[in-house]
Amino acid sequence: MLSLRPSQPQDEAFLRIVYASTRAGEISLFGWHSSQAEIFLRMQFDAQDRHFRGHYPHGRFDIVELDGTPIGRFYVAQQPEAFHVIDIALLPPWQGQGYGAELLRGVQRQAARDGLHVSLHVDRSNPAQRLYDRLGFQDAGDAGLYRLLEWRP
Repeated sequence: MLSLRPSQPQDEAFLRIVYASTRAGEISLFGWHSSQAEIFLRMQFDAQDRHFRGHYPHGRFDIVELDGTPIGRFYVAQQPEAFHVIDIALLPPWQGQGYGAELLRGVQRQAARDGLHVSLHVDRSNPAQRLYDRLGFQDAGDAGLYRLLEWRP
């Protein structure tokens, strides 16, 4: 069973693994030694975490669990007009199995009940764009390397 729980300080090592998995393809292109990649990923994770928590101080920063096993992260901020999906990332073994869709549908249901929409940014090269399209997200703007997508009930 898929569930969410608030992340805790002791989850940091797991969250770093999740983050590194999202950058693995990109990092492999640089040809770095593992210690160089580790330093880079540490700096990037720290910067991203500060950014997310600074810009969304009231956001939910949850660990995704499947039958009690951590498999990813799901960060969402409720704003006055929308739920904003800050980040959704599942470890590779659990991608493409419907878990991301289940998480997003849950936010969509809550947004529909509250009369809000759902927004998110997605990297233009992210294959998850197909998922967002299937769930009814539509282009709402351009943010350089990212697309702003929205879903409205």
